Amino acid sequence: MLLALFVIAAALVGLMFWQGQKTPKLALDLAGGTTVTLTAEPSRPGAKIGDSEMSQAINIMRERVNGLGVSEAEVTKQGNNVIIVQVPGQGQERVVKLIGTTAKLEFRQVMVAEPVGVPQPTSTPSPTPTGKTSGSPKPSSKASGSPSASAKASTSPSPKGRALAQALTGTPKPSGTPSGKATGKATPKPSASQSLTPEQLQQLQQLQQQQQAGGEDFTGVDPAVKAQFSKLTCTGNDIGQGQTLNPGKQAAVCARPDPKTHKSDYKFILAPAQISGEQVTKAQALPPDPQNGRVQWTVSLDLNGAATKTFADFTSKAAALGESNTRNHFAIVLDGTVYSWPSVKEAITSGNASIEGQFTQQDATDLANVLKYGALPLKFVPSSIESVSATLGKDQLSAGLIAGAIGLGLVVLYCLLYYRGLGFVAISSLIIAGVLTYESVVLLGKFIDFRMSLAGIAGAIVAIGITADSFVVFFERLRDEVREGRSLRTAVERGWHRARRTIIVADAVSFIAALLLYWFAIGGVKGFAFTLGLTTLIDVVVVFFFTKPLVTMLARTKFFGRGHRWSGLDPSTLGVSKRTKVRPASAKEA
Repeated sequence: MLLALFVIAAALVGLMFWQGQKTPKLALDLAGGTTVTLTAEPSRPGAKIGDSEMSQAINIMRERVNGLGVSEAEVTKQGNNVIIVQVPGQGQERVVKLIGTTAKLEFRQVMVAEPVGVPQPTSTPSPTPTGKTSGSPKPSSKASGSPSASAKASTSPSPKGRALAQALTGTPKPSGTPSGKATGKATPKPSASQSLTPEQLQQLQQLQQQQQAGGEDFTGVDPAVKAQFSKLTCTGNDIGQGQTLNPGKQAAVCARPDPKTHKSDYKFILAPAQISGEQVTKAQALPPDPQNGRVQWTVSLDLNGAATKTFADFTSKAAALGESNTRNHFAIVLDGTVYSWPSVKEAITSGNASIEGQFTQQDATDLANVLKYGALPLKFVPSSIESVSATLGKDQLSAGLIAGAIGLGLVVLYCLLYYRGLGFVAISSLIIAGVLTYESVVLLGKFIDFRMSLAGIAGAIVAIGITADSFVVFFERLRDEVREGRSLRTAVERGWHRARRTIIVADAVSFIAALLLYWFAIGGVKGFAFTLGLTTLIDVVVVFFFTKPLVTMLARTKFFGRGHRWSGLDPSTLGVSKRTKVRPASAKEA
């Protein structure tokens, strides 16, 4: 057990250096950070902002922060319409922006899609046998019902205005989110030899002529939306200009901008929304898994029953259009910006789907968390963003560390005076517990962005007493067995058998208290509860893997086995006679 513990401690040290994280991350009160003031705006002019809406917004923001792994962040209400968000560390503007996002999610059918800044041709060659021409945007993602790629986006440009099969299927109803398994193949386009009504034949001829002219299919598009679409440059204020899109009307919007150039590549005319973010019941980011056909980060979604039925109706009609048709695609719109626009291969009837695009891990995690924790009930505008220093926190940290050092020194002194040789076992156990706690805090800061605050340091100091209690329970049980005349080897095993249940129960009570405190508390109190729970678990590991095995080994030595006066097991200390202090172990005891 001792060897296993040392291997674990060494592995954690190696992982620290391999990850390049050697010191704990500090919270807002110790390292400073970013503070943003968000002012709520009513849904309509003159409307009042209710307390329930503000409370709901605060809860959603806190859930988003926790979902991102940012600890020790504070979200507080000020006045009737102001929320203050404090995020520790530097460079946290992305987190602050994300938690204040309104997150109005909609799923709409794509009616028209054009690349931005590319001159539109006045004429193009006749369609190729495959029906694919150039000059139309590619879908940036695909929808599937499982981690594997199933509803693949068209790998070649989709021709503008390609809607040959629309004459047969009718205009698909606009719908929303990628859901279900899109594993089918595109329905072949109808040929002229099929039985068509005169009206359908006329419409088909018009669409073929439109294709040969190289123009987009603006059939059914609102003239006002078409005019707005033609003016979109998708730069500056044009991006996300429709954050308050009317879900019941068509909209002209831009694609998500490139993070480097801050420009969008495509612009769209979208049909009215039929599925909203409130109908998403689950969302999570999934890492690449080549064995299951997932080659990039994806966002998995689950829909409720009503949305599943609506989407099944749309996909059944969209699949008949063929993947080369622009209206075969549906757009995932977040706050007036198109995040992706997958194509449909066949009817999607289940309630599970994947959004696949050129997502980084951060992109997928951010999107999943926004979808998972729902839309904010109010729109928030950042009133101010400023950096926070940690001057006051450093002074408090110094005082806290001094207090902790004094407390630790008193515990060490007590152990040496009362337990003598056994006191060194207790001190060694405290050192091992401190090392494991430090390694854990550093690595948790790396992997889940845990940050040590003043409250967390207080929790670690309290844990010194909890760890010392475990030693006291064990040592006193051990000394009781020796007082009853048993050999030290036997006393160690019998005393441990009696003590371990008490130690486990005491640590369990402490851990449950920390867990409940973490669950119900907010702000810095969470840091105290988290550290207290962590150190309680480490106490169990140290007592089982270090303290007890070490005492077992020391019981075999003459210094402890014969009850040396400085061992802590001598007759004068235990109040027994020399002949009962130590005796050779019998064959049965051995």
